[in-house]
Formats: sequence, structure tokens, C-alpha cells
Amino acid sequence: MSTNLPPTVDAATLRALLASGRAPRLLDVRTPGEFETAHIPGSYNVPLDLLREHREELRRHLDEEVVLICRSGARAAQAEQTLAGAGLPNLRVLDGGIVGWQAASAPVSRGRPRWDLERQVRLVAGSIVLVSILASVFVPGLKWVAGFIGAGLTFAALTNTCAMGLLLSRLPYNRGASCDLDGVVGQLREGTPTGTRP
Repeated sequence: MSTNLPPTVDAATLRALLASGRAPRLLDVRTPGEFETAHIPGSYNVPLDLLREHREELRRHLDEEVVLICRSGARAAQAEQTLAGAGLPNLRVLDGGIVGWQAASAPVSRGRPRWDLERQVRLVAGSIVLVSILASVFVPGLKWVAGFIGAGLTFAALTNTCAMGLLLSRLPYNRGASCDLDGVVGQLREGTPTGTRP
């Protein structure tokens, strides 16, 4: 696991860049559902799984400065490592993610409210642990399910990845509007951020 932290940009600096007319490309790597709920105006939705799978194709359409955005910064840091590995320079991560951006009272485009992925993971993991512990009164071996979930969460924290989050991101609830490679590349080529086309 790399201990190198990606370069970051804070909300105030990014707001100043956007106001100056020297706006970087804003890539929001959250799920389409999370993006639909709230996003920075002018940003492009490129979910992390899509970015990882098609990094070489995306790299050809990202030659200027890029700021990566997620909920709090963890997925954006993973996206930075992926794109840096594909040879893309000038990458930064929004410090604090969309949460930090909103805390700074920066402008946000809002849509239908949904639970963010981190909250969904807490609900699912907590529910599995609770049910397995309660059911272990009748089936003692079920307590190991809770242990397995605890081990998975520990691994997720140590590696800064989350298998449960990846699985949940594929649910229709988190998909929102369609987000495919051709659509993303078309938006990048045209300079038309996600959600701004008629």
C-alpha cells in the first residue's frame, strides 16, 4: 500500500480557479446516484469503476489540469493513482470532497436525494452484524458472520478499498442516469459537463 498522498486542492482555491476562468476539468468519481443528488456545477460524472476499466481511453481526453472529486476524498485518491499510473499529469484531489465543498458553502447542483455510498455500507454491514449476533442465539455458528464482516471492514480501512461499496455501487438505486464510456467521452470531447445537456 502506497503512503504517498495525492496533491490536493481546497474548496476556496478551487472556487477561485473556477471564478478566474482557468477552471480545471472536474471529474466526480462517485456513483451516478450520488452525483445526481448533489454535485459541483460544471463537473463530469466518471464513476470510479468506469474510470478504472477505461483509464487509457479517458486519458486521451484529459490533457489539462484535472481535479478529482468524491464524497470525502478516498475514492478520488484511488482515481488519482489510477490516472497517474496511466501517465496523466496535473491531477489533484478536492480536499474533503463534496462534503468539504458543501461545508465551505460553495455552489452545488441538487437533484433527487439519495443516501451516499458510505452510509449504505454502514447500514448493510451493521444490519448483517446485528442479525447474525441475534440469530446466533439459535444458531451459534452465525456469530462468525459478524466476525467476517468485522474483518472485511478492517481490511477495507487498511487498504482504503471497500468490496461492499463496490457491490452496492452496482445496484440500480446507485446507478441513477446512465453513465457509460461513450457518453462520458462525448461529454469530455464536447466540453459539456454531466447533467447540462438538454
